[in-house]
Amino acid sequence: MSHWDAYYSADLLNGEYVASNLTASHLSKGTVLPCLHLATSMRSFRAEKLSSFIHYLIDGDSVLAWKLFTTFSHLYPIKVTRDLDTAKKWIKSQSRANESIGMLASSNAIRLKAEGIFVKNKIEPKDWFLGPPEDIRSSHFLEDIATEFDVQGLELDWCLVAWDGDFRFKPTGKEHWRFRGSKWEKRQQEQTQIYLENAYRVLLTRARQGMVIFVPSGDDSDKTRLSEFYDDTFDFLQRCGITVV
Repeated sequence: MSHWDAYYSADLLNGEYVASNLTASHLSKGTVLPCLHLATSMRSFRAEKLSSFIHYLIDGDSVLAWKLFTTFSHLYPIKVTRDLDTAKKWIKSQSRANESIGMLASSNAIRLKAEGIFVKNKIEPKDWFLGPPEDIRSSHFLEDIATEFDVQGLELDWCLVAWDGDFRFKPTGKEHWRFRGSKWEKRQQEQTQIYLENAYRVLLTRARQGMVIFVPSGDDSDKTRLSEFYDDTFDFLQRCGITVV
């Protein structure tokens, strides 16, 4: 769009802030301003390196993710489980006083509906973010789900991130899927793959103090929720250093 002026930090290309496949050619019409780089994360006071850790995780590099996570895991707990009730109990046990909690999922996590997680149900932001714990519409109640579109630019103290089969880690590499109609379809275009990765990047960086990730076990009697859609992702997250609760 010729009528836009773009400005960015040179650090945008160092691999820890965006997808690894971003190159200078994508930003050729922009202007570099070093002062735009925010060197210290203000989102999580417990883990300044969280964004870098999530970058390596999203990129499928469990070795670098694990090495980085070991430097702050004692300050910023991240857990993973196959049981949603266990995830809810854990996150409730972590919050203190008026600390906020909430459940998040990708906007295309359609098959989480079988787990009682319905991403197509639109939240009312003022009720979800500001409602008291006893309000069933609030984030504290862990019933209504917020997607990447609802929470972009906003944070909670503790997050429960539900992971569906749209973004999968396999021994052969990461896979990008979209649920359309009644079946999963592979995302073939690079741009739509980047959109999906950025959606999970947003979801995994909303928590200020810690999070738990719920990966369903699947159901082999349901072709849209086969266990193979989830098992390798669960194993991959553990290789990144995330322990099971």
